[in-house]
Amino acid sequence: MAKKAKGNRVQVILECTEQKASGVPGMSRYITTKNKKNNPERLERKKYNPFLKKVTVHREIK
Repeated sequence: MAKKAKGNRVQVILECTEQKASGVPGMSRYITTKNKKNNPERLERKKYNPFLKKVTVHREIK
């Protein structure tokens, strides 16, 4: 029996916004999923950045 399709859920990449401005080498990225139908705008979450050693805002990138 074939698997059922996940529908509107898509995989997105979250990238740190503060690290670009600070000039610190490396890039903090996380992979997650979101429902495109319920959340058409870009996703924004607070996640831990190991390069800056603190919690920062991560936004969805294309």
